[in-house]
Amino acid sequence: MAKNTDSAHITSKTLLPTAINGWEMYLNDQGRSQNTLKAFLSDVRLLTQYIAPDRAIGAITTEELNKFFEWMEKERDIPCSPKTLSRRITSVKSFFRWLHQFGIISPDPAEKVLQRSAISPLPQVLTESEYEAVLLAADRHRRESKPDARPYTLLNLLLSTGIKKSECLGIHINHVDLSAKNGPHVFIRYASPANRYKERKINLEDDWITSYNEYLSQYQPVDQLFPWSPRRLEYLLEDIGEEAGLSKHLSFDMCRWTCALRDYQSGMDADKVRQKIGVSKIQWRELFIKIKQLNGEIK
Repeated sequence: MAKNTDSAHITSKTLLPTAINGWEMYLNDQGRSQNTLKAFLSDVRLLTQYIAPDRAIGAITTEELNKFFEWMEKERDIPCSPKTLSRRITSVKSFFRWLHQFGIISPDPAEKVLQRSAISPLPQVLTESEYEAVLLAADRHRRESKPDARPYTLLNLLLSTGIKKSECLGIHINHVDLSAKNGPHVFIRYASPANRYKERKINLEDDWITSYNEYLSQYQPVDQLFPWSPRRLEYLLEDIGEEAGLSKHLSFDMCRWTCALRDYQSGMDADKVRQKIGVSKIQWRELFIKIKQLNGEIK
């Protein structure tokens, strides 16, 4: 594979900090989000606390990397949770894979480092009665003397599509197509090329379309579908949960997991559920285990 401009000046004799700077430029060019970039770089730069600063990247071995992660897990003063350790291993593997792909090092010392999976706790979902209660609470706002369709339009969209908070905030008016040939849908889009695989069309239900038209008439958004801050929309969901008498904390994440579980319970093919919520096959492995656990299939 030909070297790109970010890696052309790096050789197997390059020192680790310099190589990491080259990787940073590469990640920037790939359109990675700032949060992803920050996490990757902070993880990999921890290597410079363990490996001697005058060590060439071509001299780093698998044994050294394994000892580094053992130090990270058991000997470093700052605690490292299983989930954080798993992410850091992924970051280091990505860094050395990049060096190997561009012919800078051979072999890849991180390839045989064992990836450790950290299964996070089960997410909270809405029961059937709670599901009906929150929708009813949100719908009441549409029937008041001064009708407000916003709570129901937001909540129903989240529960029927399973989209993430960032995806919801990224929806623009022209992403909603009510006259599409194959039926009304919302197009979930991403600005970053690195996330294009997550783009998808999700069908919209008739009940949502009715409240959506009410919402458009009341608020008349110009571009962004929900032109409020993330925190304002989070408060809106919290208010709905309180009005419905929930002891749980109604959130974007709870709506997402509830949607995925209900779709699976309705008989939707597992891979269709995966595609609908927009995750990769690798991410889906852990998520599907959780869905089965939430459904009582496995303990």
